[in-house]
Amino acid sequence: MAPSSFNTTSSNSLMDNLFQRNLEDLIKSFRHNLLRESTYISKSLEEIRNEIKSTDLTTKSTALQKLTYLAALHNVDMSFAAFHAVEVISSSKFHHKKIGYQAITQSFHDETSVLLLITNQMRKDLNSVNEYEVSLALECLARIGTHDLARDLTHEVFSLLSSSKSFVRKKAIGVVLRVFEKDHDAVKVCFKRLVENLESSDSDSDSDSQILSAVVGVFCELASKDPESCLPLAPEFYKILVDSKNNWVLIKVLKIFGKLVSIEPRLGKKVVEPVCEHMRRSVAKSLVFECVRTVVSSLSDHEGAVKLAVGKIQEFLVDDDPNLKYLGLHALSIVASKHLWAVLENKEAVVKALSDEDPNVKLEALHLLMTMVNEDNVSEMSKILMNYALKSDPLFCNEIIFSVLSICSRNTYEIIIDFDWYLSLLGEMARIAHFQRGDEIEHQLIDIGMRVIDARPQLVRVSWALLIDPALLGNLFLHPILSAAAWVSGEYVEFSKNPYEIVEALLQPRTDLLPPSIRAIYIQSTFKVLVFCLRSCISAQESSFGSSSMNAFTHESIMNLVNVIEVGLVPLSGTHDVEVQERAKNVLGFIGMVKQEIAEKVNLQDNEAEAYSVATFMEDVFSEDLGPVSATAQKKVCVPDGLELKENLEDLEEICGEFLKPVESNSVSYTNKISFSISNLRIRDQQEASSSSSLPSEGAASSLLAEHRKRHGMYYLSSQKSDPDSDNTPSDYPPANELANEISMDPFNHTRKPSKSKPRPVVVKLDEGDESRITLQEKTNPEIVKDGESLSRAIQSALLVKNKGKEKEKYEEESSRIENNQSSEKKTKKKKKNGERSSKHKSRRRSEVAPASEQAIIPDFLL
Repeated sequence: MAPSSFNTTSSNSLMDNLFQRNLEDLIKSFRHNLLRESTYISKSLEEIRNEIKSTDLTTKSTALQKLTYLAALHNVDMSFAAFHAVEVISSSKFHHKKIGYQAITQSFHDETSVLLLITNQMRKDLNSVNEYEVSLALECLARIGTHDLARDLTHEVFSLLSSSKSFVRKKAIGVVLRVFEKDHDAVKVCFKRLVENLESSDSDSDSDSQILSAVVGVFCELASKDPESCLPLAPEFYKILVDSKNNWVLIKVLKIFGKLVSIEPRLGKKVVEPVCEHMRRSVAKSLVFECVRTVVSSLSDHEGAVKLAVGKIQEFLVDDDPNLKYLGLHALSIVASKHLWAVLENKEAVVKALSDEDPNVKLEALHLLMTMVNEDNVSEMSKILMNYALKSDPLFCNEIIFSVLSICSRNTYEIIIDFDWYLSLLGEMARIAHFQRGDEIEHQLIDIGMRVIDARPQLVRVSWALLIDPALLGNLFLHPILSAAAWVSGEYVEFSKNPYEIVEALLQPRTDLLPPSIRAIYIQSTFKVLVFCLRSCISAQESSFGSSSMNAFTHESIMNLVNVIEVGLVPLSGTHDVEVQERAKNVLGFIGMVKQEIAEKVNLQDNEAEAYSVATFMEDVFSEDLGPVSATAQKKVCVPDGLELKENLEDLEEICGEFLKPVESNSVSYTNKISFSISNLRIRDQQEASSSSSLPSEGAASSLLAEHRKRHGMYYLSSQKSDPDSDNTPSDYPPANELANEISMDPFNHTRKPSKSKPRPVVVKLDEGDESRITLQEKTNPEIVKDGESLSRAIQSALLVKNKGKEKEKYEEESSRIENNQSSEKKTKKKKKNGERSSKHKSRRRSEVAPASEQAIIPDFLL
């Protein structure tokens, strides 16, 4: 029965293999089934699932090859074939083994259940006499090597590091990096032999050159993670830097020295001359650029080398190749932090690069120009950049605007002296065709209004110019700016030359294009303007409300203003959006309270008039000046241990009583002001008039609030304002600037320089939480990885043992040389004494430079 069953199995496998489609057939079939690709993939997968179960390795490997193709190009899950891949690599045929390793490197990961089953097969292949089988196993270990695989195969990799076949040894050197990362104990085994490969590759043969390239590449990666681990090998790298003719090796060595000089500055004096020599003689642009980058980033203290590097950068900048031009700009951006003169010398070339066809060149030139901006040339640079923005594509146009906004708002507008010019610039930015940075300008308009009191008149002018332009209402990107302009116009209406024009702009018909959230801000700002105008008209002391232009308010002008507002808001009182409807009804309710008295020409200065009391109350509601709030303000309020919040709230309610009931939120955003009900105000006024004895007086309430603040002071944020009840409270607003002689400004005119006689306006700054919302470059905080630290310690330990052995050998050689070369006993004694003195002197110098535990780590040729 055994022969019969064997023959049946063999015939089935033979038939399966004979009619099986290979990878080429699968690809050809795909081209004929492009319209029903998913259906064909499903059908092919069913076919592969049946074929891969075959006992014939040829059939199984062909199915695995097709599955690997589908997984690579069509993201098909091939986890079900993991065990079959392990079976295929056990084949004695190299073709099958190659397919199996390809499938494993593509699909295996740390959580693959059968991963440990390949350990013995990989060990067998690593010890094979066939160098190509060894290569397959090394490549697989380099891609999927885990801690267990690295630990179990360390000795095989160690043996291959001294292989006589350069092809195998080169790949083994590359695998070492993965083995070190996964198993730090492997450093003790393999690191010495890795260094031996670095020291022994001195000839110019192709095999040694390849091995040297591989070793230097490994050390370049190690130096990028932890330069200190490679510092003891600086003499070997220096020898390669001087003697090697391989440009790729020199580039890697320069990268290594760039890292080493940052931790050992004395090394710069040694390497600066060879680097400059390569820069002068080499014709390879890649090597020249790497020399330039090493100089400008790590050897910038050497003036001669920097000047030579800047000269090479200028050659890159005028080259027609956009790649070289980009590299030149990138090198300038590196040197700009310490040698700004190098950037200023090439300013024309940098500005010209803004019109380059390559987008990467334009962006690099833009970032480089931002490093030149200061308070003296901010106006000139802004004009240059805005002119380029006007003729650029939308993407680069907004990148320019973002850069200007970022640099001007840096450190709370530290480079802005003329805020009138800057506000005009913000207004002009909004009118650029491809503008899409509305959120940032919205923030800055409101932020400047809160921080810079002297800039508020110009801020109101710019805001009115934005509101009155109907062409801006249809642009979705400008809605945030219009929202800020509306808020500014209402909040700082006392600086307006003509509040009537502001109301017209806020209630123009095309505002129906705005979303409801912004229309609600428009209505609230209209309310503020109405309250301010009414209070200015009925006030007995006109001068206390700002500009003398407010004296123009008469009975007729107030009635006209009220009628305009009423006509504009009546349609909005029936809108479907509840926020817009509520705010519109609030304003209309207020108008209904005061319109009758205004129409009858009642003496509005009478304290008993309802219009007077309501207008006075609303003026008090809107009169408090809002200021910038730190983003970390709430974090400063520490919750003490054992806090019983319920009890404290009950105490607060008992002390403050009815004065807390109308307050629903103690945080007010700049885009959503207080919404209130006129009917509640009437009820409150009637209650105060009828039962004033039942409520605490204003003085009593203030004393109770002061008592609560004293008892629970830790829960109150500190305030720099004086007590509002004090008689010495300064005015919330400074006198308005005289707007009669208004000067038109061109924000792009760089010839107009800020007047030196005009002092810089005071900018309100906070101690914390004043960081800009936008930054030109993101800050990166490198984190120390524990695995990297362990690898560093392992490498340093291996080098420490190695260097101690070298020092012992050197000492023995030196002693034998001295004994053999001395012919006279007298001279021998004399030289021994001198040697002892010099050795003591050297030991003292070394102990002064570094601790005893680190003497073997610092290279001798630096001391």
